[in-house]
Amino acid sequence: MHIVVTLVLWVIAVPAVLSCLYLLGLTLLSARNAVPSPSTRQLRFDLIVPAHNEEAVIANIVSSLKAVDWPADRFRVVVVADNCTDKTAAIARAAGAQVLERTDREKRGKGYALQLAFKASREHNWANAVAVVDADAQVSANFVEAIACRMERGEHAVQVHYGISNTNASWRTRLLSIAKAAFHMVRSRARERLKLSCGLRGNGWSVTHDLLERVPYSAFSLTEDLEYGITLGINGYRVAYADEAHSDAEMVSGEKESRKQRQRWEGGRFALVRSCTLPLLAVGLRRRSGVCIDLALDLMVLPLSYVALNVAVLLCAAFAAAHSVGVGWIWVASGCAAALVLHILRGWQLSGSGLQGLLDLGRAPGFVLWKVVLMLRGGTSKEWVRTKREGS
Repeated sequence: MHIVVTLVLWVIAVPAVLSCLYLLGLTLLSARNAVPSPSTRQLRFDLIVPAHNEEAVIANIVSSLKAVDWPADRFRVVVVADNCTDKTAAIARAAGAQVLERTDREKRGKGYALQLAFKASREHNWANAVAVVDADAQVSANFVEAIACRMERGEHAVQVHYGISNTNASWRTRLLSIAKAAFHMVRSRARERLKLSCGLRGNGWSVTHDLLERVPYSAFSLTEDLEYGITLGINGYRVAYADEAHSDAEMVSGEKESRKQRQRWEGGRFALVRSCTLPLLAVGLRRRSGVCIDLALDLMVLPLSYVALNVAVLLCAAFAAAHSVGVGWIWVASGCAAALVLHILRGWQLSGSGLQGLLDLGRAPGFVLWKVVLMLRGGTSKEWVRTKREGS
């Protein structure tokens, strides 16, 4: 019986210990990185907004992009109206954007919209790079500058900070802002310090035309951004992180829409975990590539809610088995819990959610259980489904 209990504890503890050690290391390296020297402001950009039935918000993002601090003759705003049945295209044109309209009932999704935009940009042969921004986002004035100064130093792919524009809409958005700060800021700062890849996060990323020629875009999964970031890593390119600039998007605060959004995101991520982890590890070990190995580790470390659930189960099991195996496992579980709490608190510190966000962390156990039940139900949509906006 003693052997069985010990074996069970090992099975529970290994993923918890490895995940928490990894997160602790990134947390300790999450100080702000130095900002590169200013660019020469010579690069030309196509700022691309993929949109599916976004008539309510498209004018706002076009206005935000047109207001960036960059020479007006060195950037264009391009909206891809993908399978739209509303006035997205007309409103985008009226706001001053160039518009590509795409209709294809078979090949639907953000990945196909981006492929069309990237192809058009390269064929036009005017821009040096493309940048992708979500239709519901708002960018900082230094959005292009933060990307350009890194590209002039030799980077081919850059991700700015992807934040939340409506942090205080509800307890749910505050928890998401803390999770995003931990996932995007804490980990990405550490990876930038180590010259690893922060990956692509779907909103606020940019790649050069040279890179698109070397590694053509062909990512069409539910998490097309993560997929292309992995493809870049396998081909020897990292994604640099620029956290002095941001592209903040709106998160849904209601349970129904949040449920759909979460199923799409995590369903897509788990599919990539299954298909990409081993190839990344194989390439990383064969080439001795820290970028590929870290991308594989990033996939293997589950979202914070699942890591927290793993640690909670380990704590309960350690206390329950203390009479037969001793208190050593309690110390192991407590160490995991401490590392995880430190990582989450660092995310809270950087999230801007304030005291209310700290108090809302008390809702985290219920949120974790909600997510577990949600993913067990399945039912992930494989199409590009427009998320209902708060103002809709």
